[in-house]
Amino acid sequence: MASFIVFEGLDGSGKSTQARGLLRRLRRRAYAALLTHEPGGTPLGESLRRWLKRSPDLSPMAELALFIAARTQLVKEVVQPALESGVTVVADRYAASTVAYQGHGRELDLRLVYQLNQAATGGLAPTLTVLLDLPAEVALARKGGTGADTFEAAPLEFHRRVREAYLSQAAQDPARWLVLDASQARLELSRQIWGRVRPLL
Repeated sequence: MASFIVFEGLDGSGKSTQARGLLRRLRRRAYAALLTHEPGGTPLGESLRRWLKRSPDLSPMAELALFIAARTQLVKEVVQPALESGVTVVADRYAASTVAYQGHGRELDLRLVYQLNQAATGGLAPTLTVLLDLPAEVALARKGGTGADTFEAAPLEFHRRVREAYLSQAAQDPARWLVLDASQARLELSRQIWGRVRPLL
């Protein structure tokens, strides 16, 4: 049975590392699996990623529209076909990021964000969302402030709002979320993630 596992968290939380680690573990055990990321995963998504990461003058609404466009294409080209063919999909970010970053971080209309997410995904929800949680100050310190992109350069309060938005989403649907303290050792996090993912396969 194919599962859709999404990793979420602030930049610096280690989600990309854990997503790659889960993919390797799945493949070692002969599960058909692929890893994708947002924004990206398709030619359109990769082009939009460059704009989103390096364009500080984008308005919040333009930023939202580009994320939605990238997600729409990713679901259509990659995620949905893979799941339908029995391939487990591991994703570095998905719809919850837009709620957190654009809805709460940028303080856009949450109803609009949810409506656009629904349209982009066709209602496709993750089997499990793994939230690697860190205080905003810790996550930013991990990134080191070098080569900061548009989001990393945002004020501390922005990152605090994003973190709280993630925790709120997880609290609303605990059966589909796994919230972990990302300050734990990498291997311990990996062990806990696998313990939750394995029964889903």
